[in-house]
Amino acid sequence: MLPAEELLHLLDIEQLEVDLFRGTGGGGETTTRIFGGHVIAQSLMAAYRTVDGRLCHSLHAYFIRPGDPKIPVIYQVDRARDGGSFTTRRIVAIQHGKQIFNMSASFHVDETGHEYQHQMPDVGKPEQWPNRDELRAKMVDELPEKYHADFLRKRPIELREVAPRDFLTPDKTDDRNQLWFRIEAAKGQGPQMQHCLLAYASDMNLLGSSLRPHGLTWFQGKLMTASLDHAMWFHAPIEFSDWHMYDLDAPWTGGARGFNRGSIYSEGGELVASVAQEGLMRPIKGR
Repeated sequence: MLPAEELLHLLDIEQLEVDLFRGTGGGGETTTRIFGGHVIAQSLMAAYRTVDGRLCHSLHAYFIRPGDPKIPVIYQVDRARDGGSFTTRRIVAIQHGKQIFNMSASFHVDETGHEYQHQMPDVGKPEQWPNRDELRAKMVDELPEKYHADFLRKRPIELREVAPRDFLTPDKTDDRNQLWFRIEAAKGQGPQMQHCLLAYASDMNLLGSSLRPHGLTWFQGKLMTASLDHAMWFHAPIEFSDWHMYDLDAPWTGGARGFNRGSIYSEGGELVASVAQEGLMRPIKGR
């Protein structure tokens, strides 16, 4: 099964009972723990299985414990409210009998109103930039051999960073950065799956924005990093088989944490989603 097809399969969660679902672990961006976007997307899908005729406009989540990729995740949905215009759900993800993640999500009827958005930054076309696989193939020999297989493993999201940095010896640089991403397997999927796929991808490179002003990356082994929370707002219809541009920044770091933001635009320049996340970036002593 191709990585993109595997991701669609992972998001097709199993219903165990009313408001109780099971999602498969593993796959995704990392093999050592469940990728944050993975559990966000499965939680959103679990909520969608309890909502009729409304699309998510916002979600707010906390990462509580690392997810174990070797076992399934149980998702329990609380139907907090079904109102005239808004529906609210709370989702708890459980492994080994403990919460690893919880999330609140709000769903809204389709309405019209005043419209305004920021303009998309001009960073060229996605075809101008190397894809992630090409970059990693060039860098793999600089890593210990035990990391090579995972480093080169195929992943479901096609990603092209704008002006990518060196993985191991990056210069200190501005926190603002951009990338293009898409997943061609999203073509033909319904709006709920489009939201879940974009939610999965929204966790990519986000925390890395906090590392840029300090000349740091995950590959140096100088930091303990983890996503602490995640918020996302959906603004417009999404077709994630097409290229989207992720405009990222990190206006603050301190207290072993970094605050990160992102705006997601369609290739045509429409702002389709906004993201915010705080992440742990604790220095490892002696490194």
